[in-house]
Amino acid sequence: MNLAIHPSVGIARLGNSLTDICLSPVTIGGLPFDADINRNPSQPITDFKDKLGRIKRQGQPFTVVTDTGEEITLDHPNVTSIEWTVHLANKKAAWYQYSELQGNLLYGPQNSYQNQQISFRNPEKKSEHERQTLIIDPGPRTISGRKNSIGFDKTNVPAGYPAQYPPEKVQFGVAVTTLGDLLTDSSGRLIVLGGYGNAGGNLPLTSYGGSSTWHDDISDGAVYCTVTFTDGSSVSLTAWVVVGSPDFAPEIVNISTLSDTMFDVAVRNFDLVPDMYSNGNYNPNYQANYQRDILPIINRIGRYQWVSNVQSMMAFTSNIFDFTDNSEANWHNRQNYLSYFRRNDAQPPVPPALPQEQLFKENGTDIFPMMPLNSGSNSVSNTNIMKFLALDQTQLFLMQQWANGYFVNNPDYDKYPVDSSDMASVGNCVGLPMCPGIEVTWSLQNPIIYAAPYRILQYGNEQQYAANGLTPSRDECEGGGCEPGDLTKRMACPWQADFFQCTIQLINFTDPSTNKAGSPAAPLPPTYYSYWWPPQSPWDVLVGEFTADGQAATNVPAGQQMNYARGINSFTQMVSYWYALGFIRDINSNSTGFPFFVETERNNEIFTYDNVPISQISGNKEDNETTIPVFYIEEDTQVIKKRSEKGRLLMEHLEEVGFKKIEVAGERMPLPRSGTRNRR
Repeated sequence: MNLAIHPSVGIARLGNSLTDICLSPVTIGGLPFDADINRNPSQPITDFKDKLGRIKRQGQPFTVVTDTGEEITLDHPNVTSIEWTVHLANKKAAWYQYSELQGNLLYGPQNSYQNQQISFRNPEKKSEHERQTLIIDPGPRTISGRKNSIGFDKTNVPAGYPAQYPPEKVQFGVAVTTLGDLLTDSSGRLIVLGGYGNAGGNLPLTSYGGSSTWHDDISDGAVYCTVTFTDGSSVSLTAWVVVGSPDFAPEIVNISTLSDTMFDVAVRNFDLVPDMYSNGNYNPNYQANYQRDILPIINRIGRYQWVSNVQSMMAFTSNIFDFTDNSEANWHNRQNYLSYFRRNDAQPPVPPALPQEQLFKENGTDIFPMMPLNSGSNSVSNTNIMKFLALDQTQLFLMQQWANGYFVNNPDYDKYPVDSSDMASVGNCVGLPMCPGIEVTWSLQNPIIYAAPYRILQYGNEQQYAANGLTPSRDECEGGGCEPGDLTKRMACPWQADFFQCTIQLINFTDPSTNKAGSPAAPLPPTYYSYWWPPQSPWDVLVGEFTADGQAATNVPAGQQMNYARGINSFTQMVSYWYALGFIRDINSNSTGFPFFVETERNNEIFTYDNVPISQISGNKEDNETTIPVFYIEEDTQVIKKRSEKGRLLMEHLEEVGFKKIEVAGERMPLPRSGTRNRR
């Protein structure tokens, strides 16, 4: 009997609720679940926030399953015990500074951090020992039995483990004192909970990407399980878990998900589907399935409209012909449709073949933006440019098979040889673009970090970690596998700052060799208004308040499309008030085929609203009759406290966790993202 932990890479998410949790979705685009008294999924989530307006932490359940699909729990008659060990870590402060695609070894060894002369975060710490002290490494935690719990705080460090924690007192923000908790449910399954969204440091913030002395409580690491049977035998298993930021629009899925990325890597490097790809080539006779391979891409393109203004992409979901018709008579329609999807640049790019630097498809004087209309993985800097998004190679191959007529339209299709829970967990994360990403980054495109399809290769073991601690500057993309903290270390620190800045991008579309020019560097015109990953970081949303009281609180009529982060006007404010953002939900989900996504659960109590006459800007009194809406946060928290009981409780929560007002350094690092200061 072969056993495995599923999901192979679990995804937990931060929240700041001290009382309530939810459990991760089990399908791509599914809702999280409320947890019942036994810590099991009960029903799709009703509220993402607790009664005080704080976001629930999203726990990732892990199960042990046989190769025949039977689940192994403490209720199994042949099981004596199930022991779980999880080792979470955060290596961000010890890693290199934010650098887009520089450091990505898929571009060759010349693109290493050292060869590109990328500086460290916290560059004043020079030796390996000094940099090791920057890692948040609480060491492993072990749990077993039913309905037990243990935290990743200092009170539970294993005896003799060289644990590392950041300072308990910080000048700005909130100190990180834990990376989360482990729970078991009533049958001995594991639940991993991440931290509380805390971030803090002792120096003013200098950049959205990473500032010296700062830490946050994003993390990742290894999951171990030992199952002991009544005959005395035992089996040891491994998996991985990533703790990411909240998913504010969980039912809206990225066009290229992290599952697509892992599937692409597995198809081309691990012989996952040999009928599709073998010996370095795709099989031109491989038969795709429209329902499995094509329809999800079309549906994802269509759902972007609820979190961004992408009218041209909406044209690609309008069924202007029968997408399911594989006849020769429909061949031209399918080929024409595919021709609007740009191809991949090679890695490294080979000029002049640079399809990802091309915005428009041109037909005489006619132009139309190519698909998908997203930023690529580097529309920011002038090194390793990748301006616009393309589907990954396997997605494009399947689209090509559909266009060529090598497909069937069968909803009862054969699934790919990947466990559905493995695909679902990472399928709700960003796969492309990666600059560096949201939950994880471009290292997940590198086959060298995998032990098998969808399974992370581990470097070292817990005995080595206990003896020496985790290594601060080793690059797992050079080989050997991953340590705890390696999958998230390239992300922004604090994560909230880049979440604010990483929304839309103004992209030059005429010069393939340049993204930015001038001093200070700015997008080289002419530019096109593009989005990064709107399902994870929404930009344009419909306000969903349908009562008089609700509209009085939000100051926006129902149905009006507004900027999602309105009122949070700097990345320092996002570090402070990220939990005030709303969740985008389909409030017509039970009526098949007619989604209606609106913003819900926004903490309107925190925001102040005003109609500002344009005359205040223009100086022309004739402009008095036209106003622009302005949302902002009162600097004096007493104003918010007096506004409502909920406002008072929210501000008292900040006092309870010891939040300290954040300052921004006078001399700031450049802000290569663009457009976020112009919030229509």
